[in-house]
Amino acid sequence: MAILRYLPAASLLAGIARASSGTFDFLTLNVAGLPEILNSNEVPGDKEDNAGYIGTHLAEGGFDVVHMQEDFNYHAYIYRTDNHTYRTATSGGVPFGSGLNTVANYGWSSFERIKWDKCDIDEGDCLTPKGFTFMRMQIEDIEIDFYNLHADAGSENGDAEARSAGVDQVLDYIEANSADRAVIIGGDTNDRWTNAARSIDKYTDAGFEDVWVQLINNGVYPTAGAAADPCGTPAASNTCEVVDKIFFRSGGGVTVDATSFTYASSTFVQPDGNILSDHNPLLVNFAWTS
Repeated sequence: MAILRYLPAASLLAGIARASSGTFDFLTLNVAGLPEILNSNEVPGDKEDNAGYIGTHLAEGGFDVVHMQEDFNYHAYIYRTDNHTYRTATSGGVPFGSGLNTVANYGWSSFERIKWDKCDIDEGDCLTPKGFTFMRMQIEDIEIDFYNLHADAGSENGDAEARSAGVDQVLDYIEANSADRAVIIGGDTNDRWTNAARSIDKYTDAGFEDVWVQLINNGVYPTAGAAADPCGTPAASNTCEVVDKIFFRSGGGVTVDATSFTYASSTFVQPDGNILSDHNPLLVNFAWTS
């Protein structure tokens, strides 16, 4: 009889099923956090105040996963007003930090910062340890590997070579650490599909999909060297192209699909309506099944 008394509870526990599907949103934003003396980013207002407004918008939006780039000297002001449960610790301001940080509603089991092996001094890219980060995030009952990056800037040959080397470095790291796993890459690539010397096509050659191309450009990848359609800030529509990108792939028994894409520029504004960054935020909704 004692055994029978415990059977209902045991049966109940055995019947608990793991979630087999779900959704989450993902935002990536270059927060224009270089010291004012180095770069105003042509953004009106005080950078400390603007960083605080960014943190407030992150908290109000409740975004599930947020990648930030150029989160340098005003990092504390963003974190002061943001309320995400999980947040990376800053690696420092200029010239010590990479400016890469992530806040999320989900935790992660692994986190690494990796510096680019190659940079070009043009545009001051070698003045900070720019590169990418890796984290293995637990989202409900699945794991997805997230990569945040900030590529070499500029349009000279050395810049293009450094960007290409950076893509190779990211893909090599993914092969070594995220082979056969679901992966999302987000950040500032400083590259467009229309760039004649582009290297972001290496991501798609490796099996990744570009969310903007898939959902907004009808799956058609623009031709290298074609006329560019760059966005203003704020972006007038979703059809223009920015250097910030989000790539994704499925793997490890987890299927990931992008279901919506938008430039969330209207969300990230100052109280007077002015922009908070010279970059448009990218907001994507993902659905997953396992």
